[in-house]
Amino acid sequence: MYNIKPKFQQLLRPVLTRLHTLGVSANQITWTSILLSLAIGIAFWFAAESRILFWALPVGLFARMALNALDGMMARVYNQQSKSGELLNEAGDIISDLFIYFPLLRFEQANMYLIVLFICGSIVNEFAGLLGKVISGVRRYEGPMGKSDRAFLIGLYGIASWFQVITPERSFWVFVIADLLLILSTSLRLKKSL
Repeated sequence: MYNIKPKFQQLLRPVLTRLHTLGVSANQITWTSILLSLAIGIAFWFAAESRILFWALPVGLFARMALNALDGMMARVYNQQSKSGELLNEAGDIISDLFIYFPLLRFEQANMYLIVLFICGSIVNEFAGLLGKVISGVRRYEGPMGKSDRAFLIGLYGIASWFQVITPERSFWVFVIADLLLILSTSLRLKKSL
């Protein structure tokens, strides 16, 4: 999914220009993304009571990916790059993932160990990407199962939950594969860093 990011950014260019005209900063977009992720996580948690809330996953995650692209574009295009902004962006991504993925523990109790591995693996995967910058000066984004891939997967999970086609057996294999891909992705990022 990360490979289509340049095309996605092109589509967002008019939105970027409009936000800059309104005086919106890159850090404000990042904070909006974090707060949106919290709202997605809360909606997901309560989807057991109201199934319509499962749509918070595909819709909200698409909006989050757009905001994640926009904050970086805003920083680069309008010279708003800063160490504090980079720190907020990296920490914000991990915190946002935790907000969104945590409710999986409520819905996937039969596969809890796989979900814990998925959540922890996601954090380690982002950390491996950051290590690339420390070691070689280049932030690593290799997939599979990078941030965009995980967003796509969980968005599909929300749609499948809405249509009630999710079963513990299906989820088991989905998250086994996702966890294995996370291990592969993390290994690739570390290897590329060296």
